[in-house]
Formats: sequence, structure tokens, C-alpha cells
Amino acid sequence: MRATTAGLAALVLLVGSGCSAVGIGGAPTPSPSAPVAAEPSPTIDLDDDLADLEGEYDARVGVYAVDTGSGETVAYREDERFAYASTFKALLAAVVLKTVDDLDRVITYSADELVDYSPVTEQNVDGGMSIRELAEATVRTSDNSAANLLLDELGGPAGFADALTRVGDRTTQPERRETELNTAVPGETRDTSTPRALAETLRGFALDGLLDDTQAATLIDWMSGNATGDPLIRAGAPEGWAVADKSGAGGYGTRNDLGIVWPPDGDPIVIAVLTTRDAADAEYDNALVADVAAVVLEELG
Repeated sequence: MRATTAGLAALVLLVGSGCSAVGIGGAPTPSPSAPVAAEPSPTIDLDDDLADLEGEYDARVGVYAVDTGSGETVAYREDERFAYASTFKALLAAVVLKTVDDLDRVITYSADELVDYSPVTEQNVDGGMSIRELAEATVRTSDNSAANLLLDELGGPAGFADALTRVGDRTTQPERRETELNTAVPGETRDTSTPRALAETLRGFALDGLLDDTQAATLIDWMSGNATGDPLIRAGAPEGWAVADKSGAGGYGTRNDLGIVWPPDGDPIVIAVLTTRDAADAEYDNALVADVAAVVLEELG
């Protein structure tokens, strides 16, 4: 379900109201400046179910999901590397929101700079686009040229990597631009991450105070309007749950989704589902991501 339900609307209002980062139930999360001692998070073992799905779909699956209220997690191949494909765009937009002072500054570009799948930037070559508009297009429509222009603002993939390191993500490894980053060759480390790293970094930005309240609400709003995510986590979420996500696809049957899910009466669940196959020409399967999400969310909900 798209994250336009009353539950997510309430979250966005709460985040924008000047409170600390909050869950949909209104309980404040600890401020990063006042850490509390953490107990080990309880883990729900779904290894057999997820291995069965790997066999059914002939794919490798990585999952990390955490209930931000209870601390319960589901983790499967959570520290194995996968090509992140376009899921990185959620983190890219978050870094831009955090680090760029003037989001209304207009960036101009030429038609020669456009790459494949640039549905918004190709319509605005004459006048250019503001950084804010580029970030929104990057997340909502997965516009590849918009993502490249934002990478340029950060100093390229290396600048993006440095920004992630500064917020504690030393795992995600940006090295190339769109569309080269989607090759997803098995064993490659460039442009890869792990389910745990992607989920925890998104959690930090959207829920745990790495962005201020207005910035976090903006990121969540953009992700809630993701035009490419309907058959993925949203399809696996129970009826009435709200989802904000960023999907991705690449070579070797890579299909991913990174998101935040709000049960009607619970705290948000952050989830990363990454999938890939062995053959270079393998097609991806949306249903695999949806089925994984359904199994995980049923247990955490």
C-alpha cells in the first residue's frame, strides 16, 4: 500500500512538528546525543522459510528488517554483499538533504549529459532543475540523470562514500555512476552494500535523527511516492500498512527494495530485501521480493 494512509500522514505531521524522531505510535526514539544502553535485539529465525524461497525462485536473498519499537529483527544473509542498484538513491537524497545548504539552487545540464531512464530531467533540459527537484525525481521516479547530477554536487561517488562514512556507514561502497553501477556482477564489491547496512543507514536518516524533522519528513514523503515500488514490499505488506520505499534493479536478476513500513498500530519497521541470480541474462522477479516481505512482515507485525 502506498504510504498515503492516515497512519503515515500522522507520522509526517509528528516528524514535522519539532518533536524528536518518533514512531507512528508517537513514542520518541532516543536522541543521538543522549544514547541509552542497548540490550541485544531479539532475532526471529526465518532461515528455513527464506531458504525455501531461494530454492523456489532460484535466487540468492538477503534480508534485514528491524521493528524499531520492540527491537526484534529478521536477518538472513544480512552481512553478505549485494549490488544495491537504485536503492542507493534513497541514501543519496538523504545525504543531499543533510549537506546541501541551498536546495533551491538550479543546476543546468545539456541533453548530452542524460543517460538512459531520465523521465524528469529529459523534460527540463532548457531551464534546468533545482537540487530539491533533482532529489525528488531521483527518489520518486528513479531518474538516473538526476542521481548523477546529485553525485556531482557531492564530489562524485567518492564524495558520496565519504558522506556515508561520516554518518557511520563504512559498508556501502559507491564507486560508479548511473547506469554503469547496475552491472551487479557476482563477487563484485563496487556499488554494493549489505541488507543490514542499507537498512540501518536509512533508519538513521529517516527515523533516528541524522536528518532534522523537516528533512526526515521530506525524505519519507518522497519515498512514499516511489513510482516503481508497487509490486515489491508494498505488495507483500498486509492490508492497511503504509510503505515508503526505494526499489532497484540490475544485471544478474538483481531486484531490491529498501523501505520503511508502518503497521496501523505499531512502530515503523525498516526493511531491506536484496535478491540476485547467477546468470548474467537472468530476469528479475518482483514476486520474490514481495513474498520475502510478506513472510518477514507477518512475523514482525
